[in-house]
Amino acid sequence: MVAKTQDQRPAPADAAKGLVVPALGPVYRRMTPLMEALLRILAGLLLAVHGSGKIFDPFAMVAMVESLGFQPGEFWSPLLAITEFFGGLLIAFGFLTRPAALAGALVLAVTVYFHGMVMDEGLTGMEKSLLWMMILLFFSMRGATAYGIDARLRRQV
Repeated sequence: MVAKTQDQRPAPADAAKGLVVPALGPVYRRMTPLMEALLRILAGLLLAVHGSGKIFDPFAMVAMVESLGFQPGEFWSPLLAITEFFGGLLIAFGFLTRPAALAGALVLAVTVYFHGMVMDEGLTGMEKSLLWMMILLFFSMRGATAYGIDARLRRQV
């Protein structure tokens, strides 16, 4: 039986066995939590920056969201602004990471549809949103990891 760590990855002694260069095992073990945290922080901050313009004018996107079928736009436009700006900050800080990342991923799923189907831009138009959406889906399942507030509080949704 293979020993598992708390997050279901193989225990350190077993993890190095499958590596082409087993000597890199300790590097991977030390750096993986840090890299996951940096990815989460960057994704959250970029989402917050992307939403910052909307948060200062939360009704600016009414016509756009209504054109996508989200009625009434007076409800959905501010919700979009809040999800991107405050959700991005929550993700960056690793607080309520899973629900914030899931909400952000849902917004990005709409942008994938918008760029790919509505604007007919194909993969070229939706690739950034698709990648960003998958990163947020990862954190909606993984949570904040070791360097987030959720982990410090030892509570995750």
